[in-house]
Amino acid sequence: MIDFLLQIDGNILLFIQEHIRQEWMDGFWITVTHLGDGGICWLILAFALLIPKQTRKAGIAALIGLAVGALITNVTLKNIVARTRPYEVIQGLSLLIERQHDFSFPSGHTCASFSAACALYLTLPRRWGIVCLALASLIALSRLYVGVHYPSDVLGGLLVGIFSGWVGWKLQNKVFSDR
Repeated sequence: MIDFLLQIDGNILLFIQEHIRQEWMDGFWITVTHLGDGGICWLILAFALLIPKQTRKAGIAALIGLAVGALITNVTLKNIVARTRPYEVIQGLSLLIERQHDFSFPSGHTCASFSAACALYLTLPRRWGIVCLALASLIALSRLYVGVHYPSDVLGGLLVGIFSGWVGWKLQNKVFSDR
């Protein structure tokens, strides 16, 4: 069963490479994927939201979500699962960005993006939350497009990210309800 799922993962990546990748789109997807490097765009946004009093709760929720997601994903799961990157395993898969220096499962870019975006969705006006979720989705999809993650890596990062964003929102509510 596991071999079957791994084969589907690899086939999806090869399908993306052969049928969806287009040279004219490569620059867009490479830029989008780099927005998620180190969660930097989400950290900048979260710190910026700390400045105005009316968005401070959102900034705190996002920072907590990012921290929880990083602990679960980058500190714990990546090292326990130790999954090899797809470009090292799948014959014929070409990489569009530099080789990554950590393990593949789950996607840290996806986790960071969805932990911040979900926390912001739960604390900001809906229209801004939807914009955040849209950007998170683009970053997650970019990881497949550039060939650095399996679809199951992205799904794992998405699930951990949603959970982490929810935890950030709940903890922020707890902090601010005590005041």
